[in-house]
Amino acid sequence: MASVPAPAPIRPPIRPPSLLPRLSRTWPLTALFVLYPLWWALGVSTFIFVIMAVPMAVQLYRRRPVRVPPGFGIWLVLLLWVLLSALMLDLRAPNTLPPSGAGRYVGWATWFANYVGLTVVMLYVLNLGEREMPQRRAVRLFGFMAVVVVIGGYLGWLLPNFSFVAPLRYLLPHSIASDPYVASLMDVRFAQVQQVLVGEASSPRPSAPFEYTNSWGENIAILLIWLLVGWVILGGPVRRVLGVAIAVAAVFPIVYSLNRGVWIGLGIAAAYVAVRLALRGRMVVLGGLALAIGMVGILIIATPLGRTFDERLQNGHSDDIRATLSQGAITAANHSPVLGYGGNRALIGSNRSIAIGKSDDCKQCGNRKLGSNGQLWALLIGQGYVGALCYNGFFLYGLWRYRRDHSAIGIAGSLVLILMLFFQFTYGAMEATLAYGLISVALLARNDRLRRAVAPAPPGTVSGLRARLEAAGER
Repeated sequence: MASVPAPAPIRPPIRPPSLLPRLSRTWPLTALFVLYPLWWALGVSTFIFVIMAVPMAVQLYRRRPVRVPPGFGIWLVLLLWVLLSALMLDLRAPNTLPPSGAGRYVGWATWFANYVGLTVVMLYVLNLGEREMPQRRAVRLFGFMAVVVVIGGYLGWLLPNFSFVAPLRYLLPHSIASDPYVASLMDVRFAQVQQVLVGEASSPRPSAPFEYTNSWGENIAILLIWLLVGWVILGGPVRRVLGVAIAVAAVFPIVYSLNRGVWIGLGIAAAYVAVRLALRGRMVVLGGLALAIGMVGILIIATPLGRTFDERLQNGHSDDIRATLSQGAITAANHSPVLGYGGNRALIGSNRSIAIGKSDDCKQCGNRKLGSNGQLWALLIGQGYVGALCYNGFFLYGLWRYRRDHSAIGIAGSLVLILMLFFQFTYGAMEATLAYGLISVALLARNDRLRRAVAPAPPGTVSGLRARLEAAGER
């Protein structure tokens, strides 16, 4: 009987090589940081976090179940309140102009979309494995962005009047491109030129790669923290030298930005780090910090920066305006404490006049937006006291939750949360600032997970079982 030959093994079909390189799973996060100057120049930086949240959400769906940070329920209530506040868009707040036009709906939709998109960004970073996106690489992305912002500061000083129309403007229909809000996004500038110091000519205040100088200021403060951690503390010799040089170079545009809130914020940062180091007995590192602060102080005093610094402290350019807007937001919140009014409202008159609108004799009269002077006030007018409490509660809970993380990432992340709470009184947080704050929350949660995986609780406990399961998920 003849033997039957064995069948030949079935080989999978050979696929032709792809002409395009295979993208890493972390490409959306990398694109947010590395390509941010491009998004800004194109005029899409306001929406880029929402755009990149789409591929991030797809990845989160595929890698279910999705981890969430501690206190996430508080943040979900805030998202719900932003959604429900749309019911109040047609109501008139006290001492404000009646709402009219479609702008209020567009503003609310942009606000809500950014909240949702930034939440997806936070969850995406939190759910990346350590092999996919090591903590050091994530922190170094912050450092790269710090370099971009410092360069933007110098461009704003050297070319304060330089501007160009974003290429996206030519692709938009005229009805959309002519909208004042969209037109402001398409007008790309390196700086805002404002008369801040009394008796002086207008001052160039850097804003690139953001829309406003206040955004530049609060973001440089947050990014410098991560630059020092990722490049100086956790970096190699070359990166360490570059990190120190960039931090020193940032002093010039920070002073010339005339952002007092940033100066105070950096002072708070230095004090917080000093206290954390002292409590841990890190006296040598604390001495180095004191020496660095002293050298920066000497640099400011011994140069023309000192005169600019002193004059700005003596000239409260916007104090009266901010006080008027803050009081208006509180009054509005008192009349609608639960849901607010869904968004900003135009104030009748101003601190200078009861007139409606500007005039040649009063450039600062009328129609200022309630909620434009800080994230807290925007939440009060937009989502009432409930929205403001949820926003603050989420970051305060994060501070408490990670108070025992004494690593470099733990201290830096907690410090960013402190600055988020401080800057809300003077600066808005949308869009990049809140993104950096929420990514910092994700890094803190990841750091906590990794620390518990290295030194887990006793195996017989629930926390010990959870630590082992989470550690297994990282492999």
